[in-house]
Amino acid sequence: PRVCVGICFNDFSKQFSGFSSPIAAESFNYKKFFEMVGLKKKSPEDVKKVFHILDKDRSGFIEEEELKFVLKGFTPDGRDLSDKETKALLAAGDKDGDGKIGAD
Repeated sequence: PRVCVGICFNDFSKQFSGFSSPIAAESFNYKKFFEMVGLKKKSPEDVKKVFHILDKDRSGFIEEEELKFVLKGFTPDGRDLSDKETKALLAAGDKDGDGKIGAD
């Protein structure tokens, strides 16, 4: 299904080809990813909508296990992130050091 929340995720398929499986293992760069997605340019409301899409268990937080599959939310052939890539992405978004990313 096409998911549009200020961002049409399916429109990014070609841009995310470098993050697809099996090519490019250990190549995920969260800074490049954030730039490609353009979240910094989105309104706080749009960012929260994206957050809620990624918060699969609706806990109010995005945990390490949810981050591992983040690329699949943007492209059907997206690969799982490695543990190292997942931890780097989590560290970038975990503002209070509790091991998860909050909505704020």
